[in-house]
Amino acid sequence: MKLLFRWAITALAIFIAAWLVPGIRVDGGGWVLYAVMAVILGLVNAVVRPLLKFLTCPLILLTLGLFVLVINGLTFWLASYIAVNWFNVGFHVDGFWPAFWGALIVSIVTVVLAGSSRDDDEDKDK
Repeated sequence: MKLLFRWAITALAIFIAAWLVPGIRVDGGGWVLYAVMAVILGLVNAVVRPLLKFLTCPLILLTLGLFVLVINGLTFWLASYIAVNWFNVGFHVDGFWPAFWGALIVSIVTVVLAGSSRDDDEDKDK
């Protein structure tokens, strides 16, 4: 159940990022598109992101962790590339900066919504 909830939160966060960031274009507006994009982004974050973090560990340490924001943007950009070219999902990111801002918005929305659901779970346990 938690996995489905996190998936829905990620899909909503991607919708908000596409709505706010000018360089993110969506062909069609169905929720299926955002749900598929959430799965692709989740898989890219699970497979590619740890490798990128390992390879850029000195840079992450040098920038006191801020380089992770660049990695998030690159993984968001890669997920949109995979979505368009491999799965014909109409989710286009027009360069690094829209990917950077989109990834930042997705991260913030996901943390806020997942954090608010955690508070609800803790209240039920008491």
